[in-house]
Amino acid sequence: MSPAEVQSRQEEPSSGVTAEGGATLAEIARAAGVSAPTVSKVLNGRADVAPATRSRVEELLRRHGYRRRRGGMQQSQLLDLVFHELESAWAMEVIRGVENVARDEGLSLVLSESAGRLSPGQTWVDGVLARRPAGVILVLSDLDAAQRAQLTSRDIPFVVMDPAGDPGGVVPSIGATNWQGGLAATRHLVELGHSRIGVIGGPASMMCSRARIDGYRAALETAGLTVDPGLIKRGNFHHESGYAIGLELLRLPDRPTAIFTGNDLQALGVYEAARELGLRIPEDLSVVGFDDLPLARWVGPPLTTVRQPLTEMAEAAARLVLDLGRDRRPAATRVELATSLVVRSSTAPPSR
Repeated sequence: MSPAEVQSRQEEPSSGVTAEGGATLAEIARAAGVSAPTVSKVLNGRADVAPATRSRVEELLRRHGYRRRRGGMQQSQLLDLVFHELESAWAMEVIRGVENVARDEGLSLVLSESAGRLSPGQTWVDGVLARRPAGVILVLSDLDAAQRAQLTSRDIPFVVMDPAGDPGGVVPSIGATNWQGGLAATRHLVELGHSRIGVIGGPASMMCSRARIDGYRAALETAGLTVDPGLIKRGNFHHESGYAIGLELLRLPDRPTAIFTGNDLQALGVYEAARELGLRIPEDLSVVGFDDLPLARWVGPPLTTVRQPLTEMAEAAARLVLDLGRDRRPAATRVELATSLVVRSSTAPPSR
């Protein structure tokens, strides 16, 4: 027997042992036309398996509903944290929250980025299977059905924080009251006397962006104001899109007197656009952001924004994934933390 086969047999229960899904490794191996150690290599994310063989084994594992026996495999002292993008102050608030829990639990953090994709690639999945972390937290990302099945079969728990799409009832998730936040931001502007209110949301593919714009619409409709489609724009949650779309809105013949942006970074872009056009904030233009990043307090004038409790959301996601890994039964696996409006100096009654 080769050293690799010896290691594989040590890492997995005997090939005749039935896993939680009902099928044994030996049965899966026979159906795939491979040896039990090869199936074990696939389960452990080993690289020395041909892609076609790996795909065939994974399909059989999914079909049989295979799940490794809880406690049958030593997990590493790691938490995997996956972002779709990692280059913003927003991400730092999330990292801080997960790190708070990891430090208390004696765990280390592994950071990954999916380069803007809403699902990480298979290379990342293979790395997770090899690392065997205590849990995986995906931020503004999700797993496709095959990737979920792979983690589930290895008994690696995962939680989605601020899911990009609807995670469905079976995927644990932590979010925020985005609709309520959009409503509160727009209602604040309406109560100041604004009726021409623009909005710069995020990508249409992101559920949080759609919810914030829906809250904006609801506030206008409730106040009896017309929802002008020409004032509803979508950016990408970056400063540059706030600047470009801000210029577009502020150059309209009947420009908005207030703009609600889907995040603080886009609000800073609107600040830049207003300065370029000689408009003063809040005298000529009111601006409301979303997130309440530390920089919202530092800009001039300090930004009125909707506080999204990012650090607390990240802490909740980390605790939830660890509870799932320890076979505890949390009170809920879909949680939304409350947002709140923070009024500063970037909003005022319209001057015209």
